[in-house]
Order: sequence, then C-alpha cells, then structure tokens
Amino acid sequence: MLVFLITIIVLALVFDYINGFHDAANSIATIVSTKVLTPFQAVLWAASFNFIAFFVFREHKVAGTIANIMSENIINFKTIIAATIAAISWNLLTWYYGIPSSSSHTLIGGLAGAALAAGGIAGVNTHPVFIALIFMVLAPIIGLLLGFAITVITVHIAKRSRPARAEKWFRRLQLLSSACLSLAHGGGDSQKTMGLILTAIWFYEKTVHGATVSIPEMAMPEWLPLACYSAIALGTMSGGWRIVKTMGTRITKVNSLEGFCAETAGAVTIFLTIGLGIPVSTTHTLTGSIVGVGATKRLSAVRWGVTINLLWAWILTIPVSALVAAVVYYIIHFLS
Repeated sequence: MLVFLITIIVLALVFDYINGFHDAANSIATIVSTKVLTPFQAVLWAASFNFIAFFVFREHKVAGTIANIMSENIINFKTIIAATIAAISWNLLTWYYGIPSSSSHTLIGGLAGAALAAGGIAGVNTHPVFIALIFMVLAPIIGLLLGFAITVITVHIAKRSRPARAEKWFRRLQLLSSACLSLAHGGGDSQKTMGLILTAIWFYEKTVHGATVSIPEMAMPEWLPLACYSAIALGTMSGGWRIVKTMGTRITKVNSLEGFCAETAGAVTIFLTIGLGIPVSTTHTLTGSIVGVGATKRLSAVRWGVTINLLWAWILTIPVSALVAAVVYYIIHFLS
C-alpha cells in the first residue's frame, strides 16, 4: 500500500513540474516579447516568485476544492493514478504542439473521468466541478474586462508623459506585474497538486491506519506545500518556450505598457479566485487579459483565428482528460 502512495506522490509532483514548464509562458511571455528580460532571466524571475508563494499563501482553499471532486466512497489508488496519468498526458501533448491549455482543467477532467468510471455520476461531487466550469468561462472574461479597463486607465494617466520616459517606467513596472503573476500562478497551481496528494494520503490513512476523518478535516502535512512549490518552480525554470511564442506574439503584439496591464489584470483575477478557493486556469485568464489589452487598440489587433483555436483546445481539455482517465482506470482495474 505504501508503494502505491509513493507512486502517486511522485506522479503528482511530476505533474506539478510539467505544470511549471507548461505554464511558464503565462508568467514570462509578455516580459520576453517586450524584451524587458531575456528568456533565461525571465524563467529565473518567474521561478523565484513561484517558490516565494510558499511563504505568502498559508491557506489552501484551492487544494481543498480539488480534493473534494471525487466522492470519498470511490476514492482509491486506481482512481487517483488514472486521473494523474490523464492530466500528465494532456499537458505533455498540448505543450508539444505549443497550445496554452489549462493544467487546472486537465486535472479536474482527469479526476471527474476516473470518478465517473469508478462510480458513475454518484462518484463525482458535482458542486466543485460546476464551479470550475463556470469560472472556466468567467475567468478569461474577467481578465479580458480588467485588461481592457486597466489599459484604458493607464494610457489616460500616461498620455502626457514623454514616450521614452514612459517606456522606461513601464519596463520597470512590468518586472513588478510579472512577479505578481508568477506569485499568483505558484499560489494557485501548486495547491491543485497538494489537493491531489492530500486525497491519496487520506485514502492511505483510512485504509492502513483506520482513520475516520473526512477529507475536509484532513490536516495538510507540513512537507507537502514545500514539495509542491519547489516542483512547480523547478518546472518553470525548465522553460516552456513553445507556448511563449503563442502567448507573447501570436495573440497580439504588446509593448511594455500593454504587458504591464495584461499581467496586472491576470494577477488580480487569480488572486481573487485563490481567495475564494476556486481553481482557475492561469493560462485562460492571462489569454483573456492579453485579448482585452489588444482590443483597446482595435479589434483587428487581436488575431482572432489564433484565439478561436485556443478556445477549441480549452473546450476539449476537460472531456478529453476525463475520457483518458476513464480508459486508464478501466485498464488498471482490468489488470489488477
């Protein structure tokens, strides 16, 4: 039984690491495309704030939401492993093709798919899944509206400044905005892995030691947040260059002012959802923010063909991940 627990912890941390290099583009795409930092400097900057999130976020509401997706009566190592393998598979596939999909929704789809395979509709706690689906739509819209509003306000404030002076200041401010976005990314996405591992620990304690606490009552082991924040920071340091190009240049071209506005809008949105315990996609949120910033110039400044392709990837993420998880579960169940 301990071997299965260790296997899940390792797989979950691998997912967290992949999440880091898959989503590195979220934090660094605009700051690289505006040449405020070199790619190497940018990943070090982002990774540092991914880890600093460990000292900032002491509550783990998002982890609790993820741990509550599967009904407790169908949680076992087979369902958890199936969900994790599905999430890793979809993340690697979308990273390979440079598609900025959501690691959050991949994991939610994997957990829901494994739960459905194991226990039918009763195997899924629909409330957290329903909330995640709502914010799958709302988060990028909020990011878009905030990106648009912050850009309009910022342009109005800076319109009388000399262009060279304004550019100098916004390059500095973009360091701050990208740091905030990386902090939010680390704080939100690391908790999703914590929730996955916490579910496995709960099942182990229940099966081996006869623990009777429910998952919401389960105490977070002290080592778990540190391990998850470290894994995502190491993943971010590994790059994610395929997605940087899509996020930084293919949706719309941005300058330092616009990069600052997009990152600020994305960070504000994610900090808000973390406080509410809602798992949202950093990728989706920042994409919405970039679109909102681009739309302040003119609607044609946004490459809508690229954006629509991204939307298709987003729509497919949860059902495809759920299907993969269900197939993996049936294979494991058949072989065991």
